[in-house]
Amino acid sequence: MSKAQSPATSSNSIARSSNEIIVELDDVHLKLDSGAGPVNILRGVNLQVSAGERVGVVGPSGSGKSTMMMVMAGLERPSGGLVRVAGQDLGKLDEDGLARFRRQHVGIVFQAFHLVPTMTALENVAIPLEFAGVADAFDRARVGLEQVGLGHRIHHYPGQLSGGEQQRTALARAFVTEPSLLLADEPTGNLDIDTGATIVKLLFDLAERRGTTLVLITHDQSLAARCDRTVRLADGRIADDGQAARRAKLQAAGE
Repeated sequence: MSKAQSPATSSNSIARSSNEIIVELDDVHLKLDSGAGPVNILRGVNLQVSAGERVGVVGPSGSGKSTMMMVMAGLERPSGGLVRVAGQDLGKLDEDGLARFRRQHVGIVFQAFHLVPTMTALENVAIPLEFAGVADAFDRARVGLEQVGLGHRIHHYPGQLSGGEQQRTALARAFVTEPSLLLADEPTGNLDIDTGATIVKLLFDLAERRGTTLVLITHDQSLAARCDRTVRLADGRIADDGQAARRAKLQAAGE
């Protein structure tokens, strides 16, 4: 579904994704050196994510979930294999090219918020727009904060905001550039249950409204189940890409 389309055009969230592949990982390996010798973090990961799809990624700690997300974002370079996002082979970009690519195509939400403490909520949300040279960066940042219910907190600093408000600010910052791909790594991990539920609803609503592809890393199986499919990692490999379960859902829904 393109950004111009309304979510109301699809009554079944399972069927939102198109045939366009927005993320492609082909035999991706990542080996890091350590004092005890080389450590294989990713061991031949193969994964495709369609445009508009919502994918939950689960697995035990140390299975490679966050590292796979960092590779998708171009924040970590693999030791081998192909990483293509939004049609771009990330291996062909230098660091400046990767930064420009993320600015144009990728939004990221971390567990720890990563807001600049000396900047207001408005300034934090405007950062990626200012880097992109957007003339009305602050006007768009204001709208983004209003969309997450923080129109009354735009001049507050992160230290003056609750954990939930900080994460809502981070959500506004991630979505304000209208990215093709939104990567979220345990976005409710630092929040209580009720606040986390609010953040999850906002995350899914914003992705739905904008037709954004979502890759969500979580330890919460019920949260992963809200996605179109669940990918399971184990020991740096894809143990289950969730496609069989997704096809069963589609059949059950009469698609």
